[in-house]
Amino acid sequence: MKARYPTMAALALAACSTFQAQAADGGGTQVIYRAGSQPSFAGSAANFDGKVRVDPLFPAGQRTSFGAATVSFEPGARSAWHVHPAGQYLIVTAGTGWTQAEGGPVKELHAGDAVWCPPGVKHWHGATPGTAMSHIALTGIVDGKNVEWLEKVSARQYRR
Repeated sequence: MKARYPTMAALALAACSTFQAQAADGGGTQVIYRAGSQPSFAGSAANFDGKVRVDPLFPAGQRTSFGAATVSFEPGARSAWHVHPAGQYLIVTAGTGWTQAEGGPVKELHAGDAVWCPPGVKHWHGATPGTAMSHIALTGIVDGKNVEWLEKVSARQYRR
């Protein structure tokens, strides 16, 4: 079944033309992407378990080859396994979360921690069962794609 929710890449690419047009008169000056100028959306049930909200910060485009979003996970919420063709940085801004690269241990994350996930590394991330977690995701784009979603994280894998 195909997800009815837009992917972060699709939203970033759609918003990119809007922001480029708005910033075209900026010349060599700074460009401000106003908070709330892009709509928040719920993480797709096909790609996340639990309640997840994505707040885009800025799109990939002519200025950068990466986009950014704040992703907020309610307690127990998590991503499915996935890979990023250009890698991803996560900067935890609030709460406590977990992340795991395939074949490795589950690692705990706290506000202020940063994580680099190299291109092509299968992983997941989300909140712990009892604590919400938010992070900023800086995700590179290759050929218009920033993520390949895979299978869901099982309850056994999550509870390790």
